[in-house]
Amino acid sequence: MFIDALKNLWESSGIMNMDWRNLVMLLVSFVLIFLAIKKEFEPLLLLPIAFGMLLSNLPLAGVYHPAIFEGGHVHWDLLGAFEGDIVPGILDYIYLGVKLSLFPCLIFMAVGAMTDFGPLIARPSSLFIGAGAQFGISVAFVVANVLGFTNAQAASIAIIGGADGPTAIFLTSKLAPELLSAIAIAAYSYMALIPLIQPPIMKALVPAKLRTIKMTQTRKVSKVEKICFPVIVTVVCTLLLPDVGPLLGMLMLGNLFKESGVTNRLSETAENAICNTVTIMLGVTVGATATGENFIRLETIKIVLLGLFAFGFATVGGLLIGRLMCFLTHGKINPLIGSAGVSAVPMAARVSNTEGQKYNPSNFLLMHAMGPNVAGVIGSAVAAGVLLSLFGA
Repeated sequence: MFIDALKNLWESSGIMNMDWRNLVMLLVSFVLIFLAIKKEFEPLLLLPIAFGMLLSNLPLAGVYHPAIFEGGHVHWDLLGAFEGDIVPGILDYIYLGVKLSLFPCLIFMAVGAMTDFGPLIARPSSLFIGAGAQFGISVAFVVANVLGFTNAQAASIAIIGGADGPTAIFLTSKLAPELLSAIAIAAYSYMALIPLIQPPIMKALVPAKLRTIKMTQTRKVSKVEKICFPVIVTVVCTLLLPDVGPLLGMLMLGNLFKESGVTNRLSETAENAICNTVTIMLGVTVGATATGENFIRLETIKIVLLGLFAFGFATVGGLLIGRLMCFLTHGKINPLIGSAGVSAVPMAARVSNTEGQKYNPSNFLLMHAMGPNVAGVIGSAVAAGVLLSLFGA
């Protein structure tokens, strides 16, 4: 009896049910945890993602069940079941916030509450850099089509080039929900790995002489301008592209909380409590979708590589526009700020600043790079709205 009990215990253990694909994903999660803690590669994003990946790849842990979301849709009958093979886990319920686009919109509100659009208002030409960084989306869309993905799938993959996780989740959940896990993982992983991905491209496209350019301080932006900006952007963009309303509207609502000066409590809540809570839930559940069974397949590998391709060309597009602006202004614009045209705020701007200081320690590009950076946020949201209007059902 005792021997039989031990045998049953062993056979029902996670070790006996370990698949080689789960083992691979566990090793990947260990690497990401190392990068988050030791190298500090955006640990607020990377650590929850890595730990969610670890949890979902421990056999029989029961925290996440891909079958509930099979085919990109929520199988509500399985989610409400508490008998049989599937007993919903905690991450199954939290993941609904991703599937229903709740988390992306809340993250955008938090980003808005933390964002100062002053550098963009002071230098509107930054919009061209933000627009140029969307070049990666266009290129990746074409390549994804050539590789056999449908228009809707190609659009969802291409949006990774915007380096905006919430936007990628928002668009993919509507156009190609069956690809959500791979696209979300790729988008957030590349956002976290910006300090590794962008510098080589910056060095390749920007000559050493131009990297040392010091930029002068921009004009002071009035409070009235800062208050009017989110209202005007919301009205204009949503009238032109109604599909972009949820994302852009929440972004600008958060910013209006910040700039109005009369809703400090709301601004602080959005910036801190909501942002931190949603980041944890979003990161862990996005990581949990990377189960060995679903993630290790040819389609996923294509998506991850296309995402890197899109992100690389987005950086290239921003830098080329930065070079053009440097030429047109006779050397007043440091082209390095072009890499901040992707919408990873403020990570991309920090990388621009760090690279600039390597070649000129007295050079401070952070605030100058924030203009293109926040322009990239608007640009990626608008690009998502265009793609949704073109390929949405």
